[in-house]
Amino acid sequence: MSVYPSLKNPAYLEDLFLQFPRGTGPLIAFHDAVLRNDDSPLSIAEREIIAALVSGVNACDFCFGAHKTMAMAFGLEEETITALVEDIDSAPIDEKLKPILRYVRKLTLTPSKMVQGDADAVFAAGWSEEALHDAVLVCALFNFMNRVLDGSGISPKPAFEKPDADALKARQTSTYSGWARGAGIIP
Repeated sequence: MSVYPSLKNPAYLEDLFLQFPRGTGPLIAFHDAVLRNDDSPLSIAEREIIAALVSGVNACDFCFGAHKTMAMAFGLEEETITALVEDIDSAPIDEKLKPILRYVRKLTLTPSKMVQGDADAVFAAGWSEEALHDAVLVCALFNFMNRVLDGSGISPKPAFEKPDADALKARQTSTYSGWARGAGIIP
């Protein structure tokens, strides 16, 4: 339920951005730069997994649902995403990705306790500095977005609950700026 009397209930992300547009254009562009840029050593799917993990750890229903759906669009099973939030080590996911996921989980929960050894574990798994930096950017973006949405009382969309195969396929080529244009948020 939205905390803002000017927004309908339930209020969704587009309602919030339309009501309070300041900074929305650059924020949407940053989403595309971080999550959809083809130059990252992390695949789009891996970045969406990170977004879902951070949001799940933060218990942000909106972002967890949205990015769980995006990760599912790239082939990850819903049960795997839920398992990652509960316990990365026992989750059925590529072992190489686990150090990055542990890093962003710790960065989300206890950022002041990050140590060089956390980064060294990522590098030892074969990831580059650029990959770690991209993971940190996704982590930071979703800690920010989780606070914006939860602080505003924004509700998850019903479409994220049980997406059908066509909706998942469409998400594979979608961009955040395309969604924002379609919703009338940016020109």
